[in-house]
Amino acid sequence: MKAVIYARYSCDHQREESIEGQLRECKEYAEKNNLTVIGSYIDRAMSAKTDNRPQFQQMIKDSGKQMFDAVIVWKLDRFARNRYDSAHYKAQLRKNGVKVVSATEVISEGAEGIILESVLEGFAEYYSAELSEKVIRGLKENALKCQYNGSPIPIGYVIDEDKHYQLNPLTAPFVKDAFEMYASGRTIKEIVEFLNSKGVKSSYKKDVTKTTVAAMLKNTKYRGQYKYRDVVIEDGVPRIVTDELFQKVQERLAKNKQSRSRFKAKVEYFLSTKMICGDCGVLMVGECGTSKNGVVYNYYKCSNVKKRKGCHKSSIKKELAEELVLKKVMNEMFTEDMIEDIADSVMKLQKRDNAAIPLLKEQLAEVEKGIENMLNAMQSGILTKSTKKRLDDLEAQKEKLEIDIMREQLQEEVLTRDKIVFWLRKMKDLDLAQDDNKRILIDTFVNSIQVFDDKLIVSFNNREGASGIALLTDGCSAGRGLGELPTRTLR
Repeated sequence: MKAVIYARYSCDHQREESIEGQLRECKEYAEKNNLTVIGSYIDRAMSAKTDNRPQFQQMIKDSGKQMFDAVIVWKLDRFARNRYDSAHYKAQLRKNGVKVVSATEVISEGAEGIILESVLEGFAEYYSAELSEKVIRGLKENALKCQYNGSPIPIGYVIDEDKHYQLNPLTAPFVKDAFEMYASGRTIKEIVEFLNSKGVKSSYKKDVTKTTVAAMLKNTKYRGQYKYRDVVIEDGVPRIVTDELFQKVQERLAKNKQSRSRFKAKVEYFLSTKMICGDCGVLMVGECGTSKNGVVYNYYKCSNVKKRKGCHKSSIKKELAEELVLKKVMNEMFTEDMIEDIADSVMKLQKRDNAAIPLLKEQLAEVEKGIENMLNAMQSGILTKSTKKRLDDLEAQKEKLEIDIMREQLQEEVLTRDKIVFWLRKMKDLDLAQDDNKRILIDTFVNSIQVFDDKLIVSFNNREGASGIALLTDGCSAGRGLGELPTRTLR
């Protein structure tokens, strides 16, 4: 399983673990649990209270490219600024087949917090349109003027004072070279080497990668097209390549994509990051094998068995393990008493979380006062580039704070106790043949599964203790539970 590390260091927390310390513990966790770390995303002197974390945003974007299967964080508070954002970004990662794991927290999050995030995700349609309407309206106005809207600036362009795209005379010629090279049969790897040899950097000031070039070759801005949502304006951006050259590149990209489509569909192991070897305590990972007659088998295997580190734990069939765990969740999490208890706990946590609203309103009042002062100065004849820029910055802060307040208020209004109960009862009737439903149930309620030769021990997020499932010696379920078991230390 491939993983990346996300680390963040806040300048206002001098005593917290350093970036180096966070990386070290995350790498130790990965090594212990047979996760292959392929890279790190690091935001220095950044706060989780803002979305302006360039490496975090790049990680979210890269998750859609099937580059990795898990994100390792030192602690889960490194991940997001509030409960809503945590739910929002985890949902994005989950849709891309990526899980978030903590290197230092055995029980990944407070039980009610996990369930609240799932409820937030489940009710997203109630408030996502309202939250985004104001932002989209402003960005659409920019788009109609072909103005920059905040996404990474493509290689070959710069943004002028009026927020319009202009050609970068230093890098635009190399972009044209890249298109011509690919159209003439050169590989993306060769183009990467060429651009790096010329000192071309990505929008994040890093060396160009295959991902950078692949995105470049598909970007319609290079043929002069400005595009934002449903706004498409031809010749809204200075073009770098002709329509003919762009089309030739698209045809070759499409041909290469078809040749790669023969690969097998990716199998999702829903219990990965939760299933733990009962003998040695490390994660069990998804594996597949093919029998002599060509039948493919999927199963979970102890990482130490895979690495031949002395453990001899038997593997367990994927379908069996997932079926047993899901059945246990359905039987124990959706009694009427449990639904009422969960709803009470989630409402208490939500009330505690909404203490952020007064602080946000206080910050908004300060920003509005700053705007008033700037307007008074301008009316008095003080009008310079710096005062105009300062006013623009304050207006942007005001808009962002208003959205944050709306987000918190909508969360409070939408998530009534009745709606939480409704959502939990709806989960009880989920079709377990659907992969999305399996994922939701396991991620919401299951904290860990310890695997022994004769039983599985399931620990839930929302209650103390654990529950056992008996297994026959051939790895099949005996069809009976073992009752309540004490919680066992997992790491």
